[in-house]
Amino acid sequence: METKTINSNQINKTENAITGELTYKDKVIQKIIGYTLEDIDGLLTVDGGFFSNIAEKIVNNDNQTAGVGVEVGKEQVAVDLDIVAEYGKDISKIYDEIKDAISASVKEMTHLDVIEVNVTVVDIKTAEQYEQDSISLQDRVVEGTNVAADKISESASKASSSFKSTAKKISEENESRVN
Repeated sequence: METKTINSNQINKTENAITGELTYKDKVIQKIIGYTLEDIDGLLTVDGGFFSNIAEKIVNNDNQTAGVGVEVGKEQVAVDLDIVAEYGKDISKIYDEIKDAISASVKEMTHLDVIEVNVTVVDIKTAEQYEQDSISLQDRVVEGTNVAADKISESASKASSSFKSTAKKISEENESRVN
């Protein structure tokens, strides 16, 4: 049996022979940022806007990309965020933490450089007010969904009853024609 020794120059030549390109969809970077921002003290939410928030409550999911805008290049990323900050917190400190956390996470996972982070504070709320608003909105959406479901069920029941009645009449008419 023959043993073959490979030196590091031969390994590098083999690795360099494979060509191609690694790219990232915006959604991937948005998700990295979304997960990163979950632990920033004083940041209540990244705001995707009223309709986005309603949609999020209807489908009851945690959309990490809502309110996160990115421009992804081959080596760099620019980020735009609309946030709701907690009342009484140092917003400049929150901004610095956001920049540092995003830059570190994106660099660690993708090796892309974050060159710009633009944050617009669209609202400030107390933590209690934010929680109350979130629950109230979800309750209203759930209530509206239940009312709609009841109406649909009622309409379906009426349609089914009407269909059965019409089918019975047709069946009776056919029987009388046959007899």
